[in-house]
Parts: sequence; C-alpha cells; structure tokens
Amino acid sequence: MTTYAIGDLQGCCPKLNELLERIHAVSPDAHLIFVGDLVNRGPNSLETLREVIALGERAEVVLGNHDLHLLAVACGLRKLHRSDTLDDILNAPDRDELIDWVRRRPLALRHGEHLLVHAGVVPQWTATQTMDLAAEVEEVLRGPNWVDFLAQMYGNEPAQWSDSLKGADRIRCIINALTRIRFCTPEGRMDLAVSKGVETQLPGYLRWFEVPDRKTEDATVVFGHWSTLGLIMRPNLISLDTGCLWGGQLSAVCLEDRRVVQVECPQFQKPGSI
Repeated sequence: MTTYAIGDLQGCCPKLNELLERIHAVSPDAHLIFVGDLVNRGPNSLETLREVIALGERAEVVLGNHDLHLLAVACGLRKLHRSDTLDDILNAPDRDELIDWVRRRPLALRHGEHLLVHAGVVPQWTATQTMDLAAEVEEVLRGPNWVDFLAQMYGNEPAQWSDSLKGADRIRCIINALTRIRFCTPEGRMDLAVSKGVETQLPGYLRWFEVPDRKTEDATVVFGHWSTLGLIMRPNLISLDTGCLWGGQLSAVCLEDRRVVQVECPQFQKPGSI
C-alpha cells in the first residue's frame, strides 16, 4: 500500500481536504501518516481533528507539541495563548471523546525503514530506543493518571538525556526531544528556548539532524515542527513542515518513491503574532 507522510496541519482543514484530493488522484486509498500538530493557530481546529478521525484506519498520527497543549488546556492545566484556536474543540459537545482520541495517539511510529516523529530525536538514541522511549510516554498518557502526568510535562529541564533519568524528569525529557527539539550539542544537550530559524543557533549547537554520527542515521527520520526549514529530503531525512500556517504550503511525501504533493496556503497568521 502506498503511504504518504503529511506535514503539520495546525487547523487548516480546507487545505487538508485539497491535499487529500490531490493524493487520491494519484494514489487512491493511500495510507496516511500525519507528523503531529493537527490543531491550533489555524482557523479550523475542530473541523481538522474531525476530518483526520473520520479517515479511520487509513490514517495514523504522531502527537506534536500543539496536540499536547490541547490536552493540557482541556484539563485546565494551561491557559489559552492569545494565538490559540482551540475554543471550537473545547466547546464541542463531544469534546471528551475528542480529547480521549488525541491522548491515545503515539509519539513515534515505524514504517519500514522510516521513523516518524513530530520534531526529532537526540543523537544518542537509536530508532529502536526512540520507539521504546515513546512507548513509555504513551503508556502513561493512556493510563488513569494521565492528567497528573500532564501537570508535570512542562519545563526545559533536564535538557540532556541520560538513561538514568526517572519519573517526571525522564518523561519530560523524552517529550521535549520528540515534540520540541531543534538544536542540540553533539552530546545531546537541547536548546529548548529557541523557536526560530537556523540564524538563532547558539555556538556549540547544531540542528539535531546534523550532529555527526547520530544513532538514527540508519533510519529515515520523517518529521515536521520546524517550518523555517521548509521541505528537506535527504537519503535518511525528510522534513515536512512547509509553513501552511504562514502562507507556505501543506506538503505530503510518498514514502515509497518520494513523490511530493503540495497545496499552496493563504497566510492564516503572521510571523511574530504568536
């Protein structure tokens, strides 16, 4: 079966529908994998979430930082930011069912030689270890104490992975790597304060995927999250967030032959409006 990985939707449902039509024209009944941030900041968060859920078994999703933010807001643990567009989900009559669906999504997926995550991985993790660590978070997030877990999720420390990490520190570090990482040192210390382009790179830090000898080099890591990178396709890397929210494109890449399908998007938010 043909599989397409799709970049960050962020509540841009009309563009999702347009992209799905273009994919269907070349690959009817393709399997779809979304690399996170289904919702928020775009104009149609509820409609987008419903559309993805309605795809049923045709679609898989990995959680992004905005999806986790939705969960925290829904539980009353975080306040809405001025740029958030989550009210339609929070006020939906079936909000509890929608929130339950979101919290049961994985943080990482394997598809053949591909490893799919939202933001990236620290250089010390293998693809197998990434899946195992993601599963630790998923078990807690799907369990009875998931709200307590979310209350401890936020923070930038510990910024460097260690196998000896335990409890909330361990889970927080895993989540930050999978859903927020952009820059890190060769030793894997993450700079989680930076949220812009490569021009904000601090001395001693590299884009996570350019750290020499990272242990996921034997897999093809597919990710979104970083719209200023644009579409990048290397032998062992696919970057998919092409700035749908900012007036760029919504992009999909066929994992079997690297065919690219894109739709142009209006500017839903202006850079700097966050």
